Amino acid sequence: MAAASFPTREEVDFVVIGSGAAGGIMAKELSTAGHSVVVLEQGPHLQAADFKHDEWGYDHNFELTWGKPQGHPQTFRKSEQDTAEERDMVCGYAHNVGGSSMHFSGNFWRFRPIDFMEASVRGSVAGTNFSDWPISYEDLEPYYTKVDWEIGVSGLQGPWDPPRSREYPCPPMPIKGPDVLLERAAKGMGLNPYPAPVAILSQPHNGRPGCIHCGFCNGFGCEVNAKSSSLVTMMPLALDSGNCELRTHATVFRIETNEQGRASEVLYYDAEGNEQSQRTKAVVLCANGAETPRLLLLSASSRFPDGLANSSGFVGRNLMFNGYTSVMGLFDEPVNGYKSIPATRVIHDFYELDPALGFYGGGGIDARHPSRGTPMGFALMSGEVFGGASWGSEYKRNLAYQFSHVAAFDGHTTSLPLDSNNITLDDNVQDRWGRPAIRCTYMDHPDDLSTMQWFLDKTTELMEAAGASNVVGFYPENGQEGNVHLLGTCRMGADPDSSVIDPFHRSHDVPNLFLCDGSSLVTSGRGQPTMTIMALAFRAADYINQAAQRNEI
Repeated sequence: MAAASFPTREEVDFVVIGSGAAGGIMAKELSTAGHSVVVLEQGPHLQAADFKHDEWGYDHNFELTWGKPQGHPQTFRKSEQDTAEERDMVCGYAHNVGGSSMHFSGNFWRFRPIDFMEASVRGSVAGTNFSDWPISYEDLEPYYTKVDWEIGVSGLQGPWDPPRSREYPCPPMPIKGPDVLLERAAKGMGLNPYPAPVAILSQPHNGRPGCIHCGFCNGFGCEVNAKSSSLVTMMPLALDSGNCELRTHATVFRIETNEQGRASEVLYYDAEGNEQSQRTKAVVLCANGAETPRLLLLSASSRFPDGLANSSGFVGRNLMFNGYTSVMGLFDEPVNGYKSIPATRVIHDFYELDPALGFYGGGGIDARHPSRGTPMGFALMSGEVFGGASWGSEYKRNLAYQFSHVAAFDGHTTSLPLDSNNITLDDNVQDRWGRPAIRCTYMDHPDDLSTMQWFLDKTTELMEAAGASNVVGFYPENGQEGNVHLLGTCRMGADPDSSVIDPFHRSHDVPNLFLCDGSSLVTSGRGQPTMTIMALAFRAADYINQAAQRNEI
């Protein structure tokens, strides 16, 4: 069936803003249920043939992600007392159909039951908004399984996995060199490594092929559609429904409300910068944890003076990045970590750290190539990390050796929600359309830094146990100044005074406005949030469809 086309001045049932991990699912679930849907995506609709192994284009020219070179600067400060500095990019995300699910690493760890009730179990953490979720793992489990099978996940039930109602649709990916080293070292230390669940197909599934192990995965689009992005899993089904229209290069700048305080129209710039709008019965905002609060703040009005859906004042607050650490080492034999997908084994023995340590935290450990397997990226970092010549024939010999003999053991950790970590509007800096820039204020909580230090020490121990030389590691000990995980800025909750949306993602203030993306999360999880974002989207869409059938939207 041909994709739909709707007049802008006639109401559609839903406007979905963003087509990423959550937006693509919303578009598919709502349109296949028979609703008329317009998806507004500010980037292009790329296909597998458009992707390439171009490090310079992607990492330095921001061809997949908008930054200052494209007229979309962001600003950063560590505290509200600091002056925000203009940056090329702080909050990193892709602008294209599929959003960042198109170029993610594909690590798909489920949250565990503890993630949803940790504040009650562990108690409050001073200076934070640490809180329980209003839903449980059991509420979300059927939708995690839906992600496994409809999106496509490869894996094997591990010793630490939460209960699941169905096995993975695809077997785990074959183990790669760095993970062999991690697995041996971990088992020697009495730990329990197991195959990493990934949203990359190890074999054909749902009409898509298995991975070809090209090595250009994290930060790159998949050239064969083996990576399970919403670009290739959800949007084709939405468009084939005949009820969904996709409008690309559509940059939303405001959600209008009517006299009853309900969302009624979405205003956006087209590719030429002309103002356009679409009337609608309801809005589903899935723009990501930075763009979603930005758009709500941009949609302030006399009825909503502090921003749309912001009577609680929680829009933009509680930004969580997830922590990270990395330890690198050289091995006598080739490791060839640049081949295949980013990671094939994970250690979750430290998902929850012992409270006796005196700080809150936890996470997982996996093995990777330190430059994501990219040769230019490694060339730019190797001399600084391992020393030696920085040019000439000796440098080239060192580079050729190190690139194939290096491995990294990485930690992926928790972040605590803080009022002081937030997304606001910077009126001093504008983007190409004249909108105030995203201003990110962020400094990791002391417990987050302690957690990263602990994981750095543990991964160093693992690297030494694996037999590496030239071991060197780092974590952002002075605080992170950017990330691609953008969580918590419009959190869900049962109390309208301390949350933005209810447990089904409906705005407390605007009954026909729904928010679903990383901003919905109450806690950060352990460093891999995308699967949970997708599960939440399936659950929210299920609720929205049922509410629409009851004429409650």
